[in-house]
Amino acid sequence: GILQHPDGTVLKQLQPPPRGPREQEFYNKVYDSDCCDSILLELREYLPKYFGVWSPPTAPNDTYLKLEDVTRKFNKPCIMDVKIGQKSYDPYASVEKIQQQVSKYPLMEEIGFLVLGMRVYHVSSDSYETQNQHYGRSLTKETVKDGISKFFHSGYCLRKDVVAASIQKVEKILEWFEGQAQLNFYASSLLFVYEGSCQATTVGLSDVTLAEKRRVPKGLLSDGDVLEYNNNINVINSTENGKIEASVSKGLSKFYALHKKACSKRHHSQLSLKVENSEQDNVWKSSTCITQEHLNGNVLPQLEKVFYHMPAETKESANVEVRMIDFAHVFPSNTKDEGYIYGLKNLITVLQNILDN
Repeated sequence: GILQHPDGTVLKQLQPPPRGPREQEFYNKVYDSDCCDSILLELREYLPKYFGVWSPPTAPNDTYLKLEDVTRKFNKPCIMDVKIGQKSYDPYASVEKIQQQVSKYPLMEEIGFLVLGMRVYHVSSDSYETQNQHYGRSLTKETVKDGISKFFHSGYCLRKDVVAASIQKVEKILEWFEGQAQLNFYASSLLFVYEGSCQATTVGLSDVTLAEKRRVPKGLLSDGDVLEYNNNINVINSTENGKIEASVSKGLSKFYALHKKACSKRHHSQLSLKVENSEQDNVWKSSTCITQEHLNGNVLPQLEKVFYHMPAETKESANVEVRMIDFAHVFPSNTKDEGYIYGLKNLITVLQNILDN
């Protein structure tokens, strides 16, 4: 699992050779202070920041990669881990390894990606729904669109603002891959994170804001209050006797290594995705923040004004992160990474279909 350092970074234990040293070498190369390769410098934008390696004082032989916690700035982070590419095995994999990987998800070559897990905050119930890797492997060509759309559903409505922002960020990563031919990525993932709560949502409408026109649902905080970001993470603490008390995260940070283990054994009920049809693609009525009991008096007409006349750039400015993670199988190359590009394009198509429909 992934642990957390008291300074707010996350710690990913180095895997056994050759995977661990290869991932460390990749980070060292990309984040070399003397790096002047424009391809690698741009790649930094799409990775969690790297802060070198760390070892606990009581176990100096245990090495951890020290990485940015991409979820740290979010109050109610919704997280999805998607493995990208047509092959989840590298060119040096044994016949047994290839057979093992292909058998896990035979559709990988055709679909180009695999949902390894997701954790979605539902405003309506102030609770999380979690799906593990078995959920993603159950998705087919016919069901993958609905399967991924579950990640963008708040319990009230489909978060089209998040879908649109996610598409833009994945397209930027695709542009990078289209322009480079020095690295090929296998069994690497995209980590999607967005803000599930709506406490920070304020949209100007003359002198009236959406925040002023709504009541904060139970479980959300009013302006000025801050949730501790580590409410889903067990923090590593240094004790007085020098021992390191580390516990595996039960929530957010586990998604960095979600493809290593199944994250949940609990049964989760299926969500019915009820999306309100709209006459225009870029218009929606539902607010992720408002329960029906709050839509009375003058609130409803004000909300309709806000959401129908909100500037397009405001709609697409959702608080979303999309980062590349897991680099134990990155190899030098002299050709474009066609398998990864294929997966990105297919994922963008699915996201666009979710947005359009």
